[in-house]
Amino acid sequence: MKKNILFLIAITLLAFSSCKEDEPELGDAPSIADADFTYTTSSISPNILEFKAARTDVVAVWDFGNGTTAEGPTGIGTYPNKGTYLVSLTVFTQGGSASKSDSIIIAADDPTLLDDPLFRMLSGGVDSANGKTWVIDSAYAGHFGVGPNPPSSLGLIPEWYAATANEKSNTGLYNNEYVFNINAFGFDMVTNGTVYVHTDFKDNFPGSFQNKGDYTAPFASQLGENWRLDYAAGSDTTITLSGSAFMGMHTNKKTYRIISITEDEMFLRYLHEGNAQLSWYIRLVRAGYDSGAGGGGGGSTGFSLPMDFESVEPVFTGFNGSTAAIINNPVAFGSNTSGKVLETVHGADSTSGIAVELDSKLDFSANGKITFKLFSPSAGVFKVKLEDQNDPQNSVEVDINFIGTTGWITYEADFSGSSSGVYDKLVLFPGWGNTNTNTYYIDDITQE
Repeated sequence: MKKNILFLIAITLLAFSSCKEDEPELGDAPSIADADFTYTTSSISPNILEFKAARTDVVAVWDFGNGTTAEGPTGIGTYPNKGTYLVSLTVFTQGGSASKSDSIIIAADDPTLLDDPLFRMLSGGVDSANGKTWVIDSAYAGHFGVGPNPPSSLGLIPEWYAATANEKSNTGLYNNEYVFNINAFGFDMVTNGTVYVHTDFKDNFPGSFQNKGDYTAPFASQLGENWRLDYAAGSDTTITLSGSAFMGMHTNKKTYRIISITEDEMFLRYLHEGNAQLSWYIRLVRAGYDSGAGGGGGGSTGFSLPMDFESVEPVFTGFNGSTAAIINNPVAFGSNTSGKVLETVHGADSTSGIAVELDSKLDFSANGKITFKLFSPSAGVFKVKLEDQNDPQNSVEVDINFIGTTGWITYEADFSGSSSGVYDKLVLFPGWGNTNTNTYYIDDITQE
């Protein structure tokens, strides 16, 4: 019996030893001391520092605290503006990583260091206090598209699909503005309320809806972010944005290769998270510049009448507690069997409602009525209001008494005699004057 036990122990130890031999030897994780670095002043300028890692046998990644990064045992940090900068070095081995940071003080400004042609073209340079604003060159055929990654023999072009002029109007792609500032390498993404999102990432944007192939989503402006340039061999210079900011259609990437850039035009390429075979392209122009096709950006942030909520889903915004959503028609019978309708749940405020921005000023010279279909089991007052987006106090409104039914009813608000070319915002108040939280369904908003 004792021999059997000893035999089993020996077999167990042998098996354990074999397993241990099969496990990879990763080695020890680096220590903070392994991330030590030193720096000296460049002979070119006291505002240019040359950094050196203590270890040269590890992967070293630098963050120079000025919006730029580098990889390798050495690096150069350029600091045009005086101030205190936190420089970090992270080293990687098979066993793990370690980081160390050090604050460096730059005593005086050296604006000559900002006279980099690429900096100047991108941000307007030191003489542009408000930076430079870029927009999608929406009127230019090929301003947005996709091609293979790596590129084919045709080169860096959107060979699989290229958008025609203004093809993506009212999606959120054209109303975004991208502001680059040389001061602290600041970046503002001004969304004007919506962005365009690839289908793969729609779930990351609450309230997104399908629109012209991909998704439009509500998204707040991303202000106070930063940009950095990473110079690489050849022409592989890239722009990387911080935070949640991005340019073009969202593909969950924030680094853009500069294919070409001038004072007025910029052509960029970027990749697709989770699909390494795709490369996306966007063409931008300086805001206000016409590249010859009619100008960039300015793709209307609004929507046009009629609205049937089928192919295009307008963005309605609720206020004072009301909500708005485009849904599958839950009462598709009778006079309205369409696939989608607008649902609004009334807020507990007598002035709760919903609103949508229009893409142009309404013309009442021939068609003076706004009509719509309504499904509401309860009766009440439905106020229809038209506003000037630039001056909300400049408005007209019509009250409609509606009945409670179990079917769809068509109503009309008569604005005949109202001024044309003034109003470009539609505000709806179903249940005006009440504090109920009823649900209303609206469809087929038209001007007749």
